[in-house]
Amino acid sequence: MVITSIQDAEATLPDLIKLALAGEEIILGDKGSPLVRLTPLKQNEFNGKKKRQPGGSWKGKVEIANDFDNEDDEIVKMFEGGNS
Repeated sequence: MVITSIQDAEATLPDLIKLALAGEEIILGDKGSPLVRLTPLKQNEFNGKKKRQPGGSWKGKVEIANDFDNEDDEIVKMFEGGNS
């Protein structure tokens, strides 16, 4: 385990990141009090494309119709400001 101050961490951040990626526990503190833990992200944990998993209270209660994406021209015209 590596315990360091925030000020020291600023100067050695690349080295601390390498240690964390290698499995070392890194604790940053201020005035002798631990504040945060530097840990690596799990693979694909934060890539902005996290796939949602079905579940929750609505699981199995909602069904999307096969023709959901089919557009009615009259309704499209109303949304686009045209009169029918």
